[in-house]
Amino acid sequence: MTRSPLFLAALASSAVPGLDPATVAGVPVRAGDPYEVARITDSQDRRWVIKAPRTQAAGATLEGITSLSTLVGRRLDVAIPMVRGHVVVPEGRAVVYPRVPGRPLRFARLPAGPGLAGEVGRVLAHIHNVDIALLEEADRPVYDAQSHRSRRLAELDRAAATGHVPTGLLARWERSLEDVSLWRFAPTAVHGTFTGDNVLAVFDDESDAATGHVRGVLAWEQSRVADPADDLAALVAEAPAPALDAVLEAYAQSRLERPDANFVTRGRLAAEMSGVTRLLAALAAGEQALVERLTDELRSLDERIYAEEEARAREVSAQRARAEADRARRQTEADQHAAARQALPEDATAPHKPFLPRARAGEPADHSADHRADHRADHRVDDRADHRADDRARGQARDEATTILAPRRPGPQPPDAATLAAADGAPGGDGPPSVPDRGSTAGGDGGAAAQPASAETRERDADADDGESGVLDLHEGASAFVPVKPSRGDTSKPA
Repeated sequence: MTRSPLFLAALASSAVPGLDPATVAGVPVRAGDPYEVARITDSQDRRWVIKAPRTQAAGATLEGITSLSTLVGRRLDVAIPMVRGHVVVPEGRAVVYPRVPGRPLRFARLPAGPGLAGEVGRVLAHIHNVDIALLEEADRPVYDAQSHRSRRLAELDRAAATGHVPTGLLARWERSLEDVSLWRFAPTAVHGTFTGDNVLAVFDDESDAATGHVRGVLAWEQSRVADPADDLAALVAEAPAPALDAVLEAYAQSRLERPDANFVTRGRLAAEMSGVTRLLAALAAGEQALVERLTDELRSLDERIYAEEEARAREVSAQRARAEADRARRQTEADQHAAARQALPEDATAPHKPFLPRARAGEPADHSADHRADHRADHRVDDRADHRADDRARGQARDEATTILAPRRPGPQPPDAATLAAADGAPGGDGPPSVPDRGSTAGGDGGAAAQPASAETRERDADADDGESGVLDLHEGASAFVPVKPSRGDTSKPA
């Protein structure tokens, strides 16, 4: 049933005493709208709104708004419709309330940043922070997580039976609804129709959307206790990604309880399934034109989601291919490096290099370890060469010091020619020539011939030579050459 704006103004005048309509303007009714709305200005320049149900179901929903506005209105930072009067109509009762200031928003043009987007997120959080006992007192529906999921499944079954929903969407939604882990949430107060048309804002600068401030929220007829993600459906479907991020950030900061991990995921699912809810309502109302339009929208949604999933799958495949190619390249480089090292000729005189494990497949070879091992091996070779050179130098210095500082005493000299001749002419000189004894001369006492040196004499001379020779103390810290003459039979070291 469609009523004229003048008829609605007359109903408002009868519902609120003292309301004398001066002007009235009707709000265009779209297919599927459950209410008829008119805006009225009375003789005292007060602005009013009258809302009349179009169906019996809408009339039953509108009945509980009076008590809800009284209980919830004083606990919110924004204005909501405060019912001032009722009037009976065939579909139920029409309500009249003062007009809430502000202009409807378009979420598709919501600017990013903490301004207006942040205001939207904070307002939504304040709604969800309302005590659920107030909604229970106002006789609003209450659904816990399990009953909410069961309700969604039943709705999906009814939509599948109509034949107007693509099978791809049905399968996608069924998988999500059967994933129990996705539906673990704490029920909160839910607005039910949190769309741009029902969120009113005022602007400090009409040309700058970022200067807006949310002043009111309309249409509480679908309010209930249920999944808070239901109120996110319009935002995730329409708002640009930067604006949505600002909304979610402000929302999380203003909530009394932290949102669950699947909050946004369920919000996207609610946005997709919102067409099913409207389709079932249109079928129940017998609005065939609306049914056909909603069916076309569902087909377009199915095609869009399929294209997005295909693009996402291609991107994942491309990322995996790039990762595999990168691993193969690193492995090839490691193999080439190892082959180049094995091809080098092995030097048998080179010092041993410690064993270094090869890089595993998919990991870059660590060439720095080889360089460090080569560097240490070169230092060991250089150190050994320096030590050998030092040893040779010290040996040479010891020899020179022994020669210069401690010369041996002259030993026995070989006989000259005169001595040999005298020995040959001596009586009984048919034997071998004798060597004169050490210390004897050709003109010795009594002219006695030189006798051969006995073994005892030679041993005594050797001991004397050893006692006469010097010992170079090369001990670290020795300041000078110290001659040592150990006595015979004394084997102890000098002090």
